Amino acid sequence: MPLIPEEPQIHEKAQGPRATPASGRTAPTPRPVPGPRPAAPPRPGRPGPVRPAPPAQRASRDTAAAKPGPAGPATPAATSAAPQIQLIPATPDGALDAAEEAVDLLLDSGRTPGDVLVITTGEPHPWAAHELSFGDAAYWAQHDAGDDVFYADAAVADRAASRAVVVVAVNGGPEAAAATALTVAHARAGALLIVCGDPQRINSVLGAGV
Repeated sequence: MPLIPEEPQIHEKAQGPRATPASGRTAPTPRPVPGPRPAAPPRPGRPGPVRPAPPAQRASRDTAAAKPGPAGPATPAATSAAPQIQLIPATPDGALDAAEEAVDLLLDSGRTPGDVLVITTGEPHPWAAHELSFGDAAYWAQHDAGDDVFYADAAVADRAASRAVVVVAVNGGPEAAAATALTVAHARAGALLIVCGDPQRINSVLGAGV
């Protein structure tokens, strides 16, 4: 069912049940407020005699100023209901930044880094590109550790385990990549699915049966 784009804001709190929204509807909330982010790791190809230090893991931030909001279950197994879906309108060039802002707000509101999976449809997130430059095994080992936000391209996202929150950045790529990302994200999200991208494009994919 097509979503009506709204200006969403991700509201989270650490505990407590949430009401399941009507299927296929987007929670009408304002766009998340940008927050500080850790510096992006260097992209592959930069010279250096040794492997650079990996990007610092995200840590839960001070929640004293966090805004209250609905919180989802800790794991997908806790409920059979479909995840809540929130749409953040963004251009392909701005979708990755919007996704990062959404992640920042999730952490500010009390989510742990291991709760969050980010999927991209176009250019990989700099963290993913950086870690993949050292090998597939090391990259997926960090996924299996489950203690940090994990970033995956749509082409390999089906290898990722379910997490409480999945964020999709529709930052370009072919239509098939967007369809794959949204299908996988919907299946992997336990409580909340956040989609950042062009509303018309997202609605066309969601309306096709995601």
